[in-house]
Amino acid sequence: MARPKPLSGFPEFLPRERLIELEVLDTLRETFELHGFSNVETRAVEPLSQLSRKGDITKEVYTVSRLHADEHDKSELGLHFDLTVPLARWVLEHAGHLEFPFRRYQIQKVWRGERPQEGRYREFTQADIDIVGRGELAAHHDIEAPLVMLEALEKLHDRIGLPPVLMHVNNRKLSEGFYRGLSVEDTLSVLQIVDKYDKIGADATVELLGSELGLDTDTARRCVALASIHSLDTGFVDQVRALGVSDPLLDEGLSELVTLIEEANRRVPGRIIADLSIARGLDYYTGAVYETQLVGHESMGSISSGGRYDSLASDGKSTYPGVGISLGVTRLIAPLIAAGEFSVTRSVPTCVVVAVDSEETRETAMDVAAALRARGVSCEVAPKADKYGKQIRYADRRGIPYVWFGGPIGEVKDIRSGDQQPADANIWMPSRDDLRPGVHAAE
Repeated sequence: MARPKPLSGFPEFLPRERLIELEVLDTLRETFELHGFSNVETRAVEPLSQLSRKGDITKEVYTVSRLHADEHDKSELGLHFDLTVPLARWVLEHAGHLEFPFRRYQIQKVWRGERPQEGRYREFTQADIDIVGRGELAAHHDIEAPLVMLEALEKLHDRIGLPPVLMHVNNRKLSEGFYRGLSVEDTLSVLQIVDKYDKIGADATVELLGSELGLDTDTARRCVALASIHSLDTGFVDQVRALGVSDPLLDEGLSELVTLIEEANRRVPGRIIADLSIARGLDYYTGAVYETQLVGHESMGSISSGGRYDSLASDGKSTYPGVGISLGVTRLIAPLIAAGEFSVTRSVPTCVVVAVDSEETRETAMDVAAALRARGVSCEVAPKADKYGKQIRYADRRGIPYVWFGGPIGEVKDIRSGDQQPADANIWMPSRDDLRPGVHAAE
C-alpha cells in the first residue's frame, strides 16, 4: 500500500503536539467550570434548514448522506460549522429542563468547507461559552463573558508561554446609534461594510459605502471616522462626541462600552481596547462585540470573538437572549506548534519505566506498576527483558525520567542525573514537575 497523503485542512497532531493541545483544553475547561459554566456536547449534524440560516456560510457546509442513498432516502443533514446554531436548537429542545440564566461551555470539533490556509482549517476544535436567558438577560453578563475568556487566555500565557492577547471591543448600539444620528436607514449594511475597515483601509471603505449603499461622501467619511477610534481607556467617549452626532441608542452604547472597559482594566489591565471598527457583520449581534488578537501574531486574525445577541432562539412564546464568546483552539495553537513556539518535557505521559529482570519475573514488575498507578504515577512495564542498559535507553529515547529496578521494595533511578536510590512502590512519589509532561514556551 502506498504511503497515504494528508488531507489539506484536516490537521492531525503527533503525541508531543497533542499534549500541548490537551494542556490548552484542560486550562479552558478548568477556567470555565470555576465560573460555573456547565459542559454540554451536541450532535455533529444539524438539519440543513437550520444551518442555512446564516446565509453565505451555506457554501461551506459539508452535507451528510449514506453512500448508497437514493433520491428519496437522502438525508437533509450537514456537519455543524460552529457551535452557536447547535446551541440555539439545543436550548429550544431542552428549555423545560434548564434553569435560566443558563451557563454553558462547549468544546467540540466543527467543520467548514473553506480554502485551507494558516489558521484556517476544514476540521478544527472550537471552545465556546454562552450565558443564555429566557425573556431577558442582564447587561452585566456582557462584561462577564469576555472577562472569563481573557482569564483563560491569561492562564495559558502564565502556564505555557502563550503570547499575550489584546481583545478589541465595541458595542453595536454605539455604532448603529451613530448611523441613525446621521439619518442612515440601512444600519446593518453599513456595519457589514465597516467590518472590512481593518482589511481594506479607510479610503476603500468610504468608496464602498458610497458605491454600494449610496451614502454621500461626508456621511461615509464620518462613519469611517468613527471606525478609526481606538482607546485603551474611556477616552473614546470624547472622541465620539467630537464627531458631533447624537442619538439615544448611541448614548446607551457609549455607556455600556465605558462600563466594560473600566471593569476589564480593573481585572486584566492592558488586555482590552475599545476599537470602534469592530462590527461583527452577522445580523444577530445587538450589543457588545469582541474580537481578540494574539500580540505579535496579528496576521492570524481574530482567535476569539463573539458578542451579545437578543434572540438566540424563539419558540413563539419565549425568546432566549444571550451573550457568548468563542475561541478557535486549533486556529490558535496549530500555527504556533508548527513554528516551534512551545516545548514539551516529554512526548509520553509515562513517568516511570519498570524494568523487567526476566520474563519469569514480569508479574512482579506488573505489581510494582500497579502500586505506582494506584497513587497516580503514570508508568509502563518494559516491553522486553533486555539488559538494563537497553531498558534505560528505551526510557531515555522517550524522555521518561525514571526507571524502577526490583520488586515493590526496590530502587529507582533518575536517568537524567544518574542518581539511584532505594524506594518503596507504595510510598515513593516523583517530583511534582516530573509527575506529568510539562508544556512551556520554547527558549
